[in-house]
Amino acid sequence: MASARDRDDSLLPFTTPPSTSSSPIVISDPLDGFLSDPNSHIGTSASGSFQNEGLLADTSASGSDAEFGFSRGEFRTSQLAGTVEFYQRHVFLCYKNPQVWPPRIEAAEFDRLPRLLHAAVMARRVDMRKETRLTICEGHDGTETSNGDVLIFPDMIRYRRLTHFDVDTFVEEVLVKDGEWLPGTPETLRGSYIFVCSHGSRDRRCGVCGPPLINRFREEIDLHGLQGKMSVRPCSHIGGHKYAGNVIIFGSNINKEVTGHWYGYVAPEDVPQLLEQHIGRGEIVDWLWRGQMGLSEEQQKKSQELRLQPNGESNVEKRSTELTQTKERGMNTGTCRSQVEIGGCCQENGSSSCCQNTSLTDRISSPDLNMMATQETSEKKKSSSKLLSRRSKAASARKFCAMPTWSESWEREDTYAALAIVCAAVSVGVAYSCYKQLR
Repeated sequence: MASARDRDDSLLPFTTPPSTSSSPIVISDPLDGFLSDPNSHIGTSASGSFQNEGLLADTSASGSDAEFGFSRGEFRTSQLAGTVEFYQRHVFLCYKNPQVWPPRIEAAEFDRLPRLLHAAVMARRVDMRKETRLTICEGHDGTETSNGDVLIFPDMIRYRRLTHFDVDTFVEEVLVKDGEWLPGTPETLRGSYIFVCSHGSRDRRCGVCGPPLINRFREEIDLHGLQGKMSVRPCSHIGGHKYAGNVIIFGSNINKEVTGHWYGYVAPEDVPQLLEQHIGRGEIVDWLWRGQMGLSEEQQKKSQELRLQPNGESNVEKRSTELTQTKERGMNTGTCRSQVEIGGCCQENGSSSCCQNTSLTDRISSPDLNMMATQETSEKKKSSSKLLSRRSKAASARKFCAMPTWSESWEREDTYAALAIVCAAVSVGVAYSCYKQLR
């Protein structure tokens, strides 16, 4: 079986080639990209990576949907489960935006911060106890997130404004020693964090699919008043161009453990389902699920098999059915969205049901989303137990107060008949006695 690395686009590799030693970092090689890519459009002037800004805008905005977007021929034609390589920690460096990212931002000569952080991580990777993945995400200046901020999952912490002077110390103290970076104070991240690959200069499919997904996520968040409860931002290449749109969601599961789930072939109409099912109820959307941080490729496949087993279908059968019903999924999701907005309940649509007991806003507004899902499941179980108990008692009552059997009825009727005959005989005797006295 080919690995996720083999299934990825060979023309645009991102991860390091496998080596004989354990490699706890999943990131592009320093020599891969700018230094060895003859097609790199990055110049050597002071403008650096900004020289290819026009190219980036073209690849991310003007691509044909039929060729690179959600209507492309390869869309939803491959199995997804098991396409995420094993890793245990994800580090995001907030830096600029996709419009100015070069194809190999981690190796761009004039983008010092990502280049130096990448080099430091690569140099110390053998000393790290956790397999680590480094990705660039969008940064801002003077807003909630600034260029140089570092987000770390599953630790759910943020360090503010890392500079190229601090890179070596940061990597040593935080990523190698699993301690704290003394110049900074780690801030706790709350809620859910969603990253969408929008690296158009790396692959046009991500450049075409990423922005519409981000817009839809933000529209849904605004629609339901969920600002501050989740973060959505574009990120650089994460592997698996052909699965675009690629989405990663970090958040707590029902056991209060932070997990990172990868989704592929995500279209804008799937966004409400991801928000309602994955974030709102803590349930994996299996037909779009690629894998999970902390699980090997085989473990990912086995995990999905176990989830689908109670449905009476094999993984292959279910995936084949779902991949050939994309349009129906979109229609069902649209119906669910309208119901989520009003917090109501709809009828089952085909084989899927989108009935909700509470609105999406109520679910996600809870201080602990997954505890809410756990309590809801517990309440359902209790309700089911109470219902079964009531039915059992009702059945017992019906049995206790049931109509007599045919034998019981026959015995009662016979007794009544005998009494009637005796009474009649007595009446006749009394009447005959009176008659004789009168004569």
